[in-house]
Amino acid sequence: MSTHKIPSFQRMNIHSKKRVKNKWRKPRGIDSKQRQKLKAYGAIPDVGYRTALSERDKHPNGLMEVLISNEKQLAGIDAAKNCIRFSATLGKKKREKLMKIVKEKKIKTVN
Repeated sequence: MSTHKIPSFQRMNIHSKKRVKNKWRKPRGIDSKQRQKLKAYGAIPDVGYRTALSERDKHPNGLMEVLISNEKQLAGIDAAKNCIRFSATLGKKKREKLMKIVKEKKIKTVN
């Protein structure tokens, strides 16, 4: 996983707004201190916080996730690099059949 720490991006003046949820909104005011990027007013999402290309789209367990809906798709899976997620439309019979193959190959499943 990536080594840099990403701050929690806080909405401007959220502490003083009782009914508003803390969901990021871009500060647009002419005198907004957060828009002016003053340190004390909190970080703003920026390109510099983006995850490294090698780490993007990975499951939290560190493996690339692959969506599976039939045996043909399961054939080219590398157990060391990939984990699989079964399609939601997959039936019980086919899922059980695929689970046997997955256990033989020792591939991790996410669902």
